[in-house]
This record gives sequence, structure tokens and C-alpha cells, in this order.
Amino acid sequence: MKSRFITLLLLALAASSVHALIALAGGEAGIDRLAWAGSLLATGSFMGFFVWLMRGKAARTSAGLHAILALTGIGAAIALLAALRGGPMLPLFYALVIGLDGCIAYVYWYSRFPDRDRTTLAVGNPLPSFTLKSADGSLIDSASLVGKTTLLLFYRGNWCPLCMAQIQEIAARYRELAQRGVQVLLVSPQSQKHTQELSARFDAPMQFLVDADNAAARALGIDAPGGLPMGLQAMGYDSDSVLPTVLLIDREGRIAWNHLTDNYRVRPEPDTFIAVIDQLGL
Repeated sequence: MKSRFITLLLLALAASSVHALIALAGGEAGIDRLAWAGSLLATGSFMGFFVWLMRGKAARTSAGLHAILALTGIGAAIALLAALRGGPMLPLFYALVIGLDGCIAYVYWYSRFPDRDRTTLAVGNPLPSFTLKSADGSLIDSASLVGKTTLLLFYRGNWCPLCMAQIQEIAARYRELAQRGVQVLLVSPQSQKHTQELSARFDAPMQFLVDADNAAARALGIDAPGGLPMGLQAMGYDSDSVLPTVLLIDREGRIAWNHLTDNYRVRPEPDTFIAVIDQLGL
């Protein structure tokens, strides 16, 4: 349901925002203009958030998106006021159902992972056994991580702008991690082709790894079956995805710290895990 929801929501927001713009540009006057203005505020502000997100410059947002919720709510209220005064109903539908209701569903349902496993990756546990593939196809076993401090980040794929921004942040701080003797492994269930394309963007010697068939994610309890937004399969991505996860693994192969976000838009800053590395003496 979430896979279909996000794709249909984006299409509906784009269509309703364009319709409202056309209506306003067409010279709607009086109460009709007020209705379409409310509709555009509700749907356009929400659509603008996604446009900003897709630029790939933001690695995180607030959990509640209170400003966007407020704007969609104000827009819906304006459209409702216009409808009560005899204005058209279609702008109210756009503002209330697509703008406000869509935003509420996105913030409090789509974005959250209320049932994710927090036992398997609890601090102090040994890292479960799994195997990954490097971008060139060679196999890497989790047992090989023993003896090094490892920052292990599971990201959803090149299609996720938050993931791309998060990786960019880590690449910018790579020297600080290297000075602390920390190796960085970035893992995704996407194909080797997509992983190689991503690896070529960065000069920092981070390892980009492929989790074939999401096997490692299942072993760690962080797989997200059907997590890919509907339609992206056409770009060569698998329908199953992974829950964004950051782990610090100590030299003994145990989990020293984890960030198991319950909201895909809430992710740790590099300062956070660098501070943990220093505090724990990793």
C-alpha cells in the first residue's frame, strides 16, 4: 500500500497544483479565486516540499513537518470557507483530500516504521552472519569485519534523495573517520550497475556493497518488502527495499552503537556517530 500511496500522491499533487495554477491564471474572480488560491496553497506547498527533497541536498527533515502541515491546513481552511460561501467544490477536494489528508497520511503513516525489529541489532550483540558483494562482484563476509572499527550504513538506493544526501555528508567527513581508523561500508539491495554508478561519483575510498536479494537485510531484521515506490521498477530497481540503518561495529565484531530510525526522514548527522566513536574509544 505504501508503494502505491507515495507514487499516486505525487501524481495527484502535481496534477492538482497545475490545475489550480491554470484556474488562477485564467482570471477566476471573487469567491472562485479564493477557492483556487486555497487549493494551490494546500497542494502547492506540499508539492514544493517534495521538489525540495528531490534535489538531493537534504539528508533529513523534522519528523512532524509542522510547517508543511500548517500550510496545507490553512489552504484547506481557505478552500472550505470559499465553498461555504458558494464557491466551487473541486478546489476544496484538492485542498482537503490531496493536500491536507495526503500530508497527514504521509507524515504519520507513510514515513514511519512502527514495527521494526530492535532486538537483533541491539547494542552489545554480535553482528549476525551475512555476505555482501562489492561493486566489482567479489564477496565480503561479515566475519571479515572483525579487527576493524566499521561504520555500516544501509541505504535504500540511488532513487532515494535522502540517502544520496546522507552518503554525500559521510563522504565529506571521510578523512575524520579514516583518521580514527574507521572503515565505511555502504550497503544497498540495488543492482551492481546502480551501485557502480554511485561509487563512481565519490573520490572518498568508501566501499559500496550490494545486498543481493536483500539477504543481509533479512538476517539483520531491516528488510522492507515492497518498499520501492511504484513505478521505479522500470528503472531497474527491485521492489524490495531496506529500512535506513546505521551501525558502528567494534573490533570484536559487536554492535557498539546503532541508529534504527522509525522515520525514513530522520537520520543521524556525521557529528553524531563521530562523537560516539570518540566517546567509546572505538
